[in-house]
Amino acid sequence: MPKLGVNIDHIATLRQARRGLEPDPLMAVRLCEEAGAHSIVAHLREDRRHIHDQDIKNIKAIVKIKFNLEMSLHPEIVKIATKVKPDLATLVPERRQEITTEGGLDVVRHFKRIEKTIRLLSQHDIEVSLFIDHIKKQIEEACRVGAKMIELHTGAYANAKAKQRVIHEFNRLNDMTYFAQNLGLNVSAGHGLNYQNTRAIAEIQGIEELNIGHAIISRAVFVGFKKAVQEMVKLAST
Repeated sequence: MPKLGVNIDHIATLRQARRGLEPDPLMAVRLCEEAGAHSIVAHLREDRRHIHDQDIKNIKAIVKIKFNLEMSLHPEIVKIATKVKPDLATLVPERRQEITTEGGLDVVRHFKRIEKTIRLLSQHDIEVSLFIDHIKKQIEEACRVGAKMIELHTGAYANAKAKQRVIHEFNRLNDMTYFAQNLGLNVSAGHGLNYQNTRAIAEIQGIEELNIGHAIISRAVFVGFKKAVQEMVKLAST
């Protein structure tokens, strides 16, 4: 069964609503560890709308489990990553106008930039994952560009309404996980997963980790953060 990575971006989103100090993302890190999460995920966006530079430095200083930094290909962000040295850097697409990440990284289109970024991060002993759509060509290019790990974008599955569409997107994720594994890639998945739709994805053979954030933060409003993480850990592993 897959491990659980908890994205704590929206802890910082709440903090930034008042431009204050609370809630503190570091408290979320500690509670995630106590609740049995396997990694901490944070996205340092170019516009710094939630997680800030100091946050990732602070996280790196105290985290006891894997630290997965989501990041764009922007040279400034890449430079910061090489200094902080997270355990894993997940390269994602980024647009200033988007509410959240809208799709996977286009490896075909940005092959050279991605190749250069992977090489630079690897020189600083940082593992690299590519957040991509469950499309065969993107997976093939992810392998060719030198990635050892990918995260499949589950947004189309999570956003599907009609039963047949849900089944279709699930089958695509299942097939592309198998395809990626056969190419030698490690596979994780995430985006839009919640307490209703995660179990099915967790049962796909070959998915090693699920990265979930917004649903956990939303659930925490009502049951508490630690309990929300514990519930998702259990959901993903049973």
